[in-house]
Amino acid sequence: MSTPAKKLIFILGLAIFATTILYSDLFSQEAKINPLWAKIDQLSSEVESKCITWRRDFHQNPELSNREFRTSKLIAEHLQSLGMEVKTGIAHTGVVGILRGKKDTPVVALRADIDALPVTEAVDVPFASKVRAQYEGREVGVMHACGHDAHTAMLMAVAEVLSKIKDQLPGTVKFIFQPAEEGAPKGEEGGAYLMVKEGVLASPKVDAIFGLHVTSVPAPVGMIFYRSGGLMASADRLAIVIKGSQTHGAMPWRGVDPVVVASQIVMGLQTIVSRQTDLTATPAVVTIGNIHGGNRFNIIPEKVEMEGTIRVFDSKIQNDIHDRIRKTARSIAESSGAIAEVTIEKLCPVTFNDHNLTQQMVPTLERVVGKGKVLIGNQATGSEDFAFFQEKVPGLFFFLNVKPEGGKPIPNHSPNFYVDENTLIVGIRAMSNLAIDFLASK
Repeated sequence: MSTPAKKLIFILGLAIFATTILYSDLFSQEAKINPLWAKIDQLSSEVESKCITWRRDFHQNPELSNREFRTSKLIAEHLQSLGMEVKTGIAHTGVVGILRGKKDTPVVALRADIDALPVTEAVDVPFASKVRAQYEGREVGVMHACGHDAHTAMLMAVAEVLSKIKDQLPGTVKFIFQPAEEGAPKGEEGGAYLMVKEGVLASPKVDAIFGLHVTSVPAPVGMIFYRSGGLMASADRLAIVIKGSQTHGAMPWRGVDPVVVASQIVMGLQTIVSRQTDLTATPAVVTIGNIHGGNRFNIIPEKVEMEGTIRVFDSKIQNDIHDRIRKTARSIAESSGAIAEVTIEKLCPVTFNDHNLTQQMVPTLERVVGKGKVLIGNQATGSEDFAFFQEKVPGLFFFLNVKPEGGKPIPNHSPNFYVDENTLIVGIRAMSNLAIDFLASK
């Protein structure tokens, strides 16, 4: 045999040997993880009916932000029954359960929001909410119109699933049940911001956090939508007070009309997005939601007040839009002899999915529900205070489609919002597997 042929055979032999070692290692790793995946599937099926029962109970007994007393009590009792270290009263009514595995670290957090909305339910189901409560001085209906009842029930089920395999967990899982995602009552702090402020991501220190949100879109039930980077917009509250000079409606020249100035400002603000912001870089929204001024048809009032919201996906563009709003409002008012006072309050940052964490964990979601059922979704101009967790630690937030097969997509916050309960097991399996796979990767 020639020398070149001998060299070729030697090289091929090395390649085969290396490949054998590589695949042997991969198969060895897979063999270690696969039994756990199968166990999660089994345990998720076993807890599914309990999850549905919990969800219906929470749905029938919803509670408003910072008032989730019954809800948090039931959560705490469940976590305690699983043998977890449980902390209550975080951010008023928040509950945290700590499940320690065979190692203390790494630490992964899973989050669910627990509050309902001041919405009167219109869905005809046996467990429909009939609850009434006080909201900003008014009696209102209360409903889980955003699906937080499903989030809470699914995470309680995940806690039960993972607690049954805790001796095999390669780390610690922290279950965060968060109040007031929809916003704390006026004059109060709350939500993810307050939980972070009170140290929920410490002791033990969280390495990554996962969360999901149910949605209803025209797509197959059970599909998962995610996006690396900015998934949901920041939310800012805009308030503008225009001060003019009151006069008779029949003699506008004897005063300064803040109603006309307010109208000009509303139109001027629209050019900030349509003509001054690079929309190829990121979407943006500036909306005026209410205008109040005057109390009689023939009197030009002293002032007009307006409120609105600003939504963006990039902090630099957010600050630029803020500056342009101030300049536009003040300049238009000055040109008419009026004064515009502009106040912008940052309510919630961008829900930003960490690029590396997203890339790492998408294969887990694809394994759980099938590659064709995990898609990159559109950016959503709604906001989500899960973003406050993501400011501190890498996080991944995704959507689960709960629209019934053949049903009409109903938006969150609608009195007709409906959850297909067959999707709850998908959420249980997704969150359980994300926790397992993340811990195993460290």
